[in-house]
Amino acid sequence: MPYKLILLLVVLLIVSGCNNEGRQQNYKIIYKGEGKQLIESDENSNQKFTIAVIPKVSGIPYFNMVEEGMKEAAKDLNVDLIFSGPLIADWKEQKKLVEKFIENDVDAIAISANDPEKLGSVLNSAKKQGIKIITWDSDTNKQYRQYFVNSVDPELLGRHVMDTLSANLNEEGKYAIITGSENAATVKEWTKWMLAQQQEKYPEMELIDVVESDDDPKKAYLLAKDMIKKHSDIKGIIGSTSVGPPSAAQAVMDANKKGEIQIVGLSSPNLLRQYIVNETIKIGTLWSPKKLGYLTVSITKEALLGNKIVDNMSIPNVGVIRLNGDSVIMGQPIDFTKENINQYDF
Repeated sequence: MPYKLILLLVVLLIVSGCNNEGRQQNYKIIYKGEGKQLIESDENSNQKFTIAVIPKVSGIPYFNMVEEGMKEAAKDLNVDLIFSGPLIADWKEQKKLVEKFIENDVDAIAISANDPEKLGSVLNSAKKQGIKIITWDSDTNKQYRQYFVNSVDPELLGRHVMDTLSANLNEEGKYAIITGSENAATVKEWTKWMLAQQQEKYPEMELIDVVESDDDPKKAYLLAKDMIKKHSDIKGIIGSTSVGPPSAAQAVMDANKKGEIQIVGLSSPNLLRQYIVNETIKIGTLWSPKKLGYLTVSITKEALLGNKIVDNMSIPNVGVIRLNGDSVIMGQPIDFTKENINQYDF
């Protein structure tokens, strides 16, 4: 492993200075494991591993918090960690990163996938080289990975978010959804259950549009602005990824529609805070992205050690997890309101 790490560092220094189609890609070891070992699994548990992590997109607050949790886990679990994502939410850019990490001979790749199928070929190539594949936050088709680390049960989350919107609309009126990318499997699953809940429980509500922001806050804002202009009778907007609710809230404020259009969805309390305090948003929902990052590194190391993940397993600094097939479920969603928003800082 020391030789591998030396080679990896040399390769990373080379590629970090290269320009990729006019844009620089940065590859960095964000933690070089020299910490304590929290999970003592077997006699091989002190073996040093290198885990490469690929988020859907780099530079947005949600994935920055995931990275912080992963750095903590890397320190606690004594692993080397590389964290690098594309500048836009694009599966082709993720494919290039996977190819680089195969060349670098990492031990595992943990990816939040921008497409469930199109990354399959390159992930299979990694598996053939003995690299463990874990997905987190956004899944691939299951044949391409060993485990999927999910924040919450997708049915529970999708139905819950629709319940929060319906409560703000008195169960009637037109609404729209701002997603990240429709190709992201987990987002599609959430949306499916949102629509199922609305159709089963709230027949007086009507979906009028679904638009993709590609997890770009500027694009999400422009989409919401256009949506408000196009649909004068719109009553609600769901943001199903972290940039959606705050961008939609700003568009509502700029259109002087505060109180007329209700905003709900998935975002972090730090992004939601100003809009919840001024009551443009009455309720937002998420989970701890930092804890999700910690759990992802923990599960990845367990997979590298050859240990089986089981239902109701207790993970240090995370808690008890559930296992549904090969999907690891971290816990329950958290709702943020004006009454509790200042209790959270992420």
